[in-house]
Amino acid sequence: MKCFHYFKDKSRSRQQRSAPELKEQSKSDYSGSGTHRIAKSSCSETSARRIPELYEEKARNLRDFSFSELRHATHDFDRLLRIGEGGFGSVYKGSIKPADGKGDPIVVAIKKLNKDGLQGHKQWVAEVQFLGVVEHPNLVKLVGYCAADGERGIQRLLVYEFMPNKSLEDHLFNRAYPALPWKTRLQIILGAAQGLAYLHEGLEIQVIYRDFKTSNVLLDENFKPKLSDFGLAREGPVAGRTHVSTAVMGTNGYAAPDYIETGHLTTKSDVWSFGVVLYEIITGRRSLERNRPRAEQKLLEWVKQFPPDSKKFGLTIDPRLENQYSIAAARKIARLADSCLMKSAKDRPKMTQVVESLKQIIQDSDEEATISKESFEPSETDSADSSKEPNQLEATESWKRRMTHLAKLGEHVEGASRRRFMIMQRAKVA
Repeated sequence: MKCFHYFKDKSRSRQQRSAPELKEQSKSDYSGSGTHRIAKSSCSETSARRIPELYEEKARNLRDFSFSELRHATHDFDRLLRIGEGGFGSVYKGSIKPADGKGDPIVVAIKKLNKDGLQGHKQWVAEVQFLGVVEHPNLVKLVGYCAADGERGIQRLLVYEFMPNKSLEDHLFNRAYPALPWKTRLQIILGAAQGLAYLHEGLEIQVIYRDFKTSNVLLDENFKPKLSDFGLAREGPVAGRTHVSTAVMGTNGYAAPDYIETGHLTTKSDVWSFGVVLYEIITGRRSLERNRPRAEQKLLEWVKQFPPDSKKFGLTIDPRLENQYSIAAARKIARLADSCLMKSAKDRPKMTQVVESLKQIIQDSDEEATISKESFEPSETDSADSSKEPNQLEATESWKRRMTHLAKLGEHVEGASRRRFMIMQRAKVA
């Protein structure tokens, strides 16, 4: 893997440095442009600034930590403070002093590059640069970074805001956690959609996330979702191009088939991944589960047997919800997922359209719940009955019991009279 020299001037003090800077940068590292076919693009012809340029302008608030600071923050990377593990390396919970040195320590998540990990320096730089530029309520906030070369070798670390409720993956698939309520699932997936829509259309440049999955959707103390892990993110195609040509990377089960087959990366690749997660939200199943029967291992193939409009669709709903969900909303979510999973990328909706659809589904679901609640509220008669004094209710019940007893006595007397009448009739005949 090609390595870059990250700092222009190491002699500058830490206070002057704001973030890593690329001394050498290949154009293809962000645009993905290379020797591939050029087609007519729908992108704007106006020249937009690239990520490195935007980074120089916007990333001044990132903190440059020393390795000793982060080692102290994590008690020398104590295993008891390790809260996650990924391709980049281990993630630790730690506490740091505020930038101005005043106030209580701040709890953070510190990700440390594993030298033998699947991701390296290039992904580290990509994450620093992208998160140094983006700013949205549904994207995790990067507090700072550490790039140190010393006796311990090359150290690359990232410092994020701490997300106490871990990931969507944990709450959907880990049975140690209570089942996520239906309404919470919808709010989480809406927030994640808004984060993707911002990356695709809310910036001066277009950003393709490239690794949307449940483990990258982190949850704060209020279960508000934030996208994390931008190591595989890429800039979208520049004017004059329809896609980015790049080596296929991502997670098995989430990558769009057109991207896998051609290496052509577009925002519609993210839309496909989003469709997969929508079905995970509905079913409570992972996109790929090898421990299930062969016919059920691949989620997208399994759900095809239960179309959203069929009577059997209910069989796909996560049983952990225990029927506490709106079947109408679930059908709409499944139809939306199917539109995101269209074979042709151009037929898939934009994320802004997905966001609007989700908002409407949630609104309809809330209205349906309100109507349902009203239909089960006690009527005026029921309220009047319930407002009676206890002795009145007891008297009423006693009266009902007496009437029932009398009716039974009447039936008994009537039966006895009928028997006497039949005996007399038989005697007359004789």
